[in-house]
Amino acid sequence: MAIPDEAGAGHRVHGMGLAMEAPTWPAITPEEAAAVLAHYPQAARIEALRWHSPRPFSAATLIDTTEGMLLVKRHDRRVRTAAGLAEEHRFIAYLAAAGAPVPEIWRTGQGESAVALGEATYEVHRQAPGEDLYRDRLSWTPFQSLAHAHAAGVSLARLHRASLGYDAPPRPVQPLVASFGILPAIDPMTAAEAYVAARPALAAFLAGHAWHRRLSSLFAAWGEGLARHIAGQPPLWTHNDWHPSNLLWAADDTVRAVFDFGLADRSCAAHDLAIAIERTAIAWLELGEGRDDAIADPASALALIAGYEAMSPIDPAMMESVIAMLPLVHVEFALSEIDYFAGVVGDRDAAMLAWEGYLLGHADWFGSAAGRDFLAELRAGRKL
Repeated sequence: MAIPDEAGAGHRVHGMGLAMEAPTWPAITPEEAAAVLAHYPQAARIEALRWHSPRPFSAATLIDTTEGMLLVKRHDRRVRTAAGLAEEHRFIAYLAAAGAPVPEIWRTGQGESAVALGEATYEVHRQAPGEDLYRDRLSWTPFQSLAHAHAAGVSLARLHRASLGYDAPPRPVQPLVASFGILPAIDPMTAAEAYVAARPALAAFLAGHAWHRRLSSLFAAWGEGLARHIAGQPPLWTHNDWHPSNLLWAADDTVRAVFDFGLADRSCAAHDLAIAIERTAIAWLELGEGRDDAIADPASALALIAGYEAMSPIDPAMMESVIAMLPLVHVEFALSEIDYFAGVVGDRDAAMLAWEGYLLGHADWFGSAAGRDFLAELRAGRKL
C-alpha cells in the first residue's frame, strides 16, 4: 500500500527574503524515507509523511509511524558528510547526558548516527517534546513575546552549563558552520584571508568584489579591542544558531527542547549569546524596507540577557564581549553562506545577497544612528 504524503505537493521553502520559493533540495519522498528507515532496526512501519520543513539548506520531514513520530533529515554530501553529522551528534549526545532537552538521535544497526545513500546523507531523530510555535515563521525573526525571549535566555544558559567539559576541537572546513576563527584573531584580516583561501568557491566569488578593502573597513570600524575582549572568555562548544524556530515550547512559554545543531562549533558563551541577540532582537528581513530605524527591539534583547543571567551570571567582561561582538558576529557564517551558494548551489544572486545584504548590510546598520542607539540601550540596560 502506498504511503500517504500529506504535505509533499506544492512544497515551498523560505527564501533569502520574505517570499517562499521552490526548494533547492526536493522534499523527501515516502519511498526515500522507507529506504532510510530500513537502516534502523528500531523503526516501525511508516503510516504517513505529515510535514515537510520549509528550511532551505536541507530537506526534512516528520514521519508518523506506528510507534511514534520521527524526523528524517537529508543533506547534500557536499554540505554534510556522515563524519560532519557525527560531529554534531557527539555534541548532542554529550548534552543529553548532562540533562539538556535535545532530540534523541537514532543509530543504525551498525551503530552509526548518519546514513550515506548516493549523493545524500541522512539523520533520524525521534520527535522532541514541545510545540513548534515558530514552524511557519522565517528563521531569524523576532520572538512573539518578551516571555519567550526571557525563556530562551534561560534555556541558552542551561545549554551552556550542559556543554561544560565538552572538549572536542573546532570543526574542520565545511559549508554552513558558524566557526570562530576570525573574530578572536589579533589580526582578523589575516585570519579572514586564511578562511577565504581554504574555500575555493568563496575565493572565486569574492575576487570580483573588493572584499579585502570592504572587510578591512569593517574591522577598522568595529574590531578595536575585540580580540582582547574575547581572549578573556573561556572556550565552549555552543549552538550558534539560537533563534525561536530552533526551540520547542511548553504551554507556560518555557522552552521544552532545543534542536538544529548544524552550526554548532567551539566558540565561547559570549559569542553564542551575541548570536542569539543578533538573530532575534533585530528584524533583519525588514532591512531596506523603509523602516531601518525601527527594526531593533532592545527590550527583547534585554529580556533574553535577563533570562540567561537568571541561570548563569554575566560579569561585566562577558557583557562587554557580547556587545563588542554584535556588529561583526554574523561575519563568519555569512562567508560560509556565500561559500554554500557559490560552491554547492551555484546561485550567484543568492551569494551576492549574502555578501551585500547580509554580511555588509548588517554591519553597516550597526554603524547607523539606529544601530548605535541599539548598542547604547544594551549598555544602559546593563549599566555598563
